[in-house]
Amino acid sequence: MAFAQVPDISKAQINKAGLVLRKGPNFSEFANALKIAEKWRACHSYPINTFQATLRTKVRSYPNDPIVAQRLKRMPTIIDKLGREPSMQLTTMQDIGGVRAVLGTIDDVYKLVTDYKNNKRLPHELYNQKDYIKEPRDIDGYRSIHLMYKYSNRNAPEYNGLRIELQVRTKLQHTWATAVETMGTFLGQALKSRQGDKEWLDFFATVSSAFASIEKTNVLPRHQGKKKDEIFQLVTQIEKKIGALEKMGGFYTAVKEINKKGEGWSYHLIILNSFEKTVQIIPYNREKLEKAIQDYGDVEAEAVKGKKIEPVLVSAGPLAILRRAYPNFFLDISEFIKDVKEIVNIH
Repeated sequence: MAFAQVPDISKAQINKAGLVLRKGPNFSEFANALKIAEKWRACHSYPINTFQATLRTKVRSYPNDPIVAQRLKRMPTIIDKLGREPSMQLTTMQDIGGVRAVLGTIDDVYKLVTDYKNNKRLPHELYNQKDYIKEPRDIDGYRSIHLMYKYSNRNAPEYNGLRIELQVRTKLQHTWATAVETMGTFLGQALKSRQGDKEWLDFFATVSSAFASIEKTNVLPRHQGKKKDEIFQLVTQIEKKIGALEKMGGFYTAVKEINKKGEGWSYHLIILNSFEKTVQIIPYNREKLEKAIQDYGDVEAEAVKGKKIEPVLVSAGPLAILRRAYPNFFLDISEFIKDVKEIVNIH
């Protein structure tokens, strides 16, 4: 399988491209900067592929049907992050290449994280970590554990130093996170980036604390001191005020049936059309990774120019696993709706 090579240009040139991307598509050098950024992103394919192979081996012994997936960060999201964080450089963005494990319980999450942190045979350098379970973000309620590594492989030293982020979360946390991203798409708001309608942000933050109380972990600072039933009552009040479940259910039923492409593919290019509420899936076999990355870049160029599409290139095995790993790209919020209904129905 042919993987993209590290661009034969200096990191200073790559970071300069990142500065250009901040200026927007109307800037004269934008198109060339975008090509450089796409090449920089593409070279992370090899590290995340080997990283997720190790992860799959590790989670085999875990119960509750764990999910493992990998993805290259979408270019519009990269550009948005560069814009939101002025000190961010393209070469030091830690999550261009991402690997995710979704496990059944909090205990399983910390068991896997401890396994990685204590593994002396793991060649990669753990240079940063964030525990958003013990310290959930108060503004939106995001919960997960992030381990940031600098990749190291003596058999492929050209990729050494590339940054890979491992996210480990429970299925309940995963359900919440994908609902936030999906509703951000439906509403046309960057809820995932803590931007948008305050009532929706408050709704998801309060649901996060409700989920945390179910999993017996730390609630958001704004909800500290409140009992589980009090947090459930807050969810009920906010849900009723904005009609969250009714709106989410209406959006969900508007989604057209996805044409399944069959099994046996290694990569999938998913193109979400948030205007038409449709999803297109283009599968690729292992030998077509280079073609997949090229097509990904072409579709993203349309998104950057303003077309209402959200493409992502992912690897998660068969389509059924892909759908579980990335439900937001299938506009699938059914599990979240079910979980919130259980909370609301209590009151």
